[in-house]
Amino acid sequence: MSREQQAVARARKAFQTGRSRPLEYRIHQLKKLQQLFVERQKEISDAIKKDLNKSEVGTQLYETLGLEGEISLAIRKLKEWAAPRPVEKNLLTISDTVYIQPEPLGVVLVIGAWNYPWAVTIQPLVGAIAAGNAAVIKPSEVCVHTAKVMEELLSIYIDKELYPVVNGGVAETQELLRQRFDHIFYTGNCVVGKLIMEAAAKHLTPVTLELGGKSPCYIDKNCDISIACRRITWGKYTNCGQTCIAPDYILCEPSVQDRVIDEVKKAIKEFYTDNPKTCADYGRIINQRHFKRIVTMLEDSTVAVGGDNDESDCYIAPTVLRDVKPEAKVIKRMTDETSSGGLLANDCLVHFSVSALPFGGVGNSGMGCYHGKFSFDQLSHLRGCLIKQLKMEGVNSMRYPPHTLKKLGWARFFILKNVNLGWLGRMALLAVFAVVAAVVLQLKSPEYMLLRSDISSLGYSVDKILGVWPDKLQNYLL
Repeated sequence: MSREQQAVARARKAFQTGRSRPLEYRIHQLKKLQQLFVERQKEISDAIKKDLNKSEVGTQLYETLGLEGEISLAIRKLKEWAAPRPVEKNLLTISDTVYIQPEPLGVVLVIGAWNYPWAVTIQPLVGAIAAGNAAVIKPSEVCVHTAKVMEELLSIYIDKELYPVVNGGVAETQELLRQRFDHIFYTGNCVVGKLIMEAAAKHLTPVTLELGGKSPCYIDKNCDISIACRRITWGKYTNCGQTCIAPDYILCEPSVQDRVIDEVKKAIKEFYTDNPKTCADYGRIINQRHFKRIVTMLEDSTVAVGGDNDESDCYIAPTVLRDVKPEAKVIKRMTDETSSGGLLANDCLVHFSVSALPFGGVGNSGMGCYHGKFSFDQLSHLRGCLIKQLKMEGVNSMRYPPHTLKKLGWARFFILKNVNLGWLGRMALLAVFAVVAAVVLQLKSPEYMLLRSDISSLGYSVDKILGVWPDKLQNYLL
């Protein structure tokens, strides 16, 4: 067996022991993961500094603090998330127990990205652990130093059989994708996303694909342009522009274009000094392949701000292009009506930090969502459960073969009428059923049968007389 096969087999065997299911065990693992970020911040920061030139403060702000918050939320809310969820019943199931029970999927594959190597890899892992799954973690090989540290630290702090880390490049990822998983969570680009979905289809494995996309900004001429440009500048050049939800381009009226450029230039100087290359808070492009890809975007465009670059250092200065044509490489046409995975007005990036909002794409930006409870639900099977009572067979008879039904209207009423009653409401309804049952029993008494015989002798149809009020009552209630 290959190393990848062995890791998956061990994870599945560990999951099948059942030890990841108890809430106490899940919480213990989450607390150990939280402990990692408290005790090993220096090693995490040093590795990211080597990969992306992020400062220690920047690493905490954009990588680990959010993870600590996500873990704390999961620990605090796990019992609530994992509890049975009551649902509305119809009258046919009013005395039964009907609920949704979240249960683990099994073994999840998490394939991380290089731009925020801890944040976008560990956040899905938090959801996988909280939901009671095993998970195989595949860090991005592009962040060489971070991937190595992640493998070392996770094996120390959390269950290394349930949550193994598999490092490697394209070949190792392809070998992983040949294995059967119960869910695949991938963060990256659309091209690889299609390959992952193709591999998952062979095993009918569901996927969550976080594929980035385009993030246009529109600046209205009547807004506070200074504030708008300051926030856009922060959102764009954080992590040296290597953020999937960073602003890609600005749309504005030609009359305010010069002012927008001036305000962005002013904000760049405020954030990164006159020489961003020497600023501790300005990062580097991840590698030379991506450096070359980005530099080609400057071709046939007018540079209004920045443009300086150094291939040996993978440095590209904060840059603004002006008078960009719609067919240029940095931009796509925006239709009158748009759809997007998320919407953020008057700011950039910060919707990622709100655990109560689902974070995910639509169309080529991906599918599925996560963060907070959405991570838990995304990596759980929401199992529908109905525990039937062995009583009230008179009501249950409505579902038996159609020829046994005397009145279809009653079946429609009981099946189509949803109810959402509190405790008092349920007691009241059961009391009504008890009265109806007593009446039915009374109608079967010898005295009633004698009365029926007397009525029939007078030439009246008893069934017709007794059939009027149920139909009218049914119409009134529906």
